[in-house]
Amino acid sequence: MTKHLNLTFDEKWEIILACDRSYDGLFFTAVKTTKIYCRPSCRSRKPKKVNVEFYQSIEEVEKAGFRSCKRCQPDVEHSPQAGLAIAVKSFLVGHYKQKLVLRDIARHVGVSPHYLERMFKQATSETPRSYLEKVRVDKAAHLLAGTKLTNLEICYEVGFQSPSNFYKAFRHVKQCSPSEYRKLGSKRVPVLPEQPTL
Repeated sequence: MTKHLNLTFDEKWEIILACDRSYDGLFFTAVKTTKIYCRPSCRSRKPKKVNVEFYQSIEEVEKAGFRSCKRCQPDVEHSPQAGLAIAVKSFLVGHYKQKLVLRDIARHVGVSPHYLERMFKQATSETPRSYLEKVRVDKAAHLLAGTKLTNLEICYEVGFQSPSNFYKAFRHVKQCSPSEYRKLGSKRVPVLPEQPTL
């Protein structure tokens, strides 16, 4: 089954530059020049942006002629809870604007809320709620960097129910306020010198 993610090309690009493992399993990065695909968290050298394509599933990327990276092994599930965690992450990324409670998420993946929270935490070291907040903050950061929307408009656009929760979650994830983040502009994502472009 193909997942639909509410992530733009530029958002996925920012995720792979940050080597963000919280998006592993939701999409795959394929490099046209090497014909290799990776997890978003792969620490291998970063390709040039023009050489990158994104795919939603292993089947899709392998059908397009790419082979898996030997370093991050995107074709290997590393824990028995990985499938459940990926289903939950996919649901949260696809429904981040909605008001969600644990019961809604558990119903979607077909398990009890208690089991879901326990298994998700084992697989990801975080709760579904903290993961959802991170997704919302990542969306807000993308909007802060690329739009003229006000902080309040962005707060509601990404699914937060109150400005105080938005500011608290944003500061927790990004270690700065939304206004400070906007002022940082392009300085917010450093390009690491040990990862030269291909």
